[in-house]
Amino acid sequence: MGHHSAAVWDFKAATEISKDWNGIDQIMLRNPQGASARVSLHGAQVTSWRNEKGQELLFTSSKAIFKAPKAMRGGIPVCFPQFGNCGSLELHGFARNRMWAIDENPPPLPAKDSSRNSFVDLILKSTDEDMKCWPHSFEFRLRVSLTTTGDLTLISRIRNVNGKPFSFSFAYHTYLMVSDISEIRVEGLETLDYLDNLSQKERFTEQGDAITFESEVDRVYLSSPNIIAVLDHERKQTFLIRKEGLPDVAVWNPWDKKSKAMTDFGDDEYKQMLCVDAAVIEKPVNLKPREEWTGRLQLSVVPSSFCSDRFGLERCGL
Repeated sequence: MGHHSAAVWDFKAATEISKDWNGIDQIMLRNPQGASARVSLHGAQVTSWRNEKGQELLFTSSKAIFKAPKAMRGGIPVCFPQFGNCGSLELHGFARNRMWAIDENPPPLPAKDSSRNSFVDLILKSTDEDMKCWPHSFEFRLRVSLTTTGDLTLISRIRNVNGKPFSFSFAYHTYLMVSDISEIRVEGLETLDYLDNLSQKERFTEQGDAITFESEVDRVYLSSPNIIAVLDHERKQTFLIRKEGLPDVAVWNPWDKKSKAMTDFGDDEYKQMLCVDAAVIEKPVNLKPREEWTGRLQLSVVPSSFCSDRFGLERCGL
């Protein structure tokens, strides 16, 4: 185990619970360097993630409506048991619109996900109300943790507690804060096939050496690598998105026309946001009775000087 110095950081004390202005509990996670993350029990939605300088890394619309039962526009809503409109349920499923509970006694996770992190465990169980629209018994456990290096990690474990199999699609609908969308490059998705939601989900192959933005984009990239980079030229920083169990990546920016049509989104805010979602969309997860699925997302920010222009992640020491 090794010897710790007397001034050991108390991770339990680094987790505070307060109420938002709707009276809903929210959990604040902090690390020793001053980074923080905030999670609401409404939807288990991460509503803030700040680096050690206090800069916000997730986008939230200035017009976001903080009122249950709807999910707030921004942060990281969890889409389950359906992504988008690819089923009969409400858009993006119901998990993001439900009240979750703090899980006092979660089953253990691998050691790498427990040690030296400030974290909270949340749980959602199917209710009679949910069973009317989606008749399957599940337990959804989510651990949100902030590492000592300021990385944000979300680990979802979804268990079938019923006697019959079910299937679901899933996404971490991640709103990244960017300096200027027209200066952003997404690397790691080049040469992949994608479904274009602006063309009736028609399948195309990505031709560019990176994804750049000059108009509305709404795509699902299939069978993607487990590290994606979002390079922000102006800020000289790169978001690294590492994922496990999540083969697809949804990329979305509404651009100007759609932005004006959304009541909970500012007309020009599309310039400061980009959604890059680690997801399971094309081939839903099938869970047999008593089976459990795990989907893991880790977000980190590194100086762009770490990376070569080409997606040289092996040269980033990653």
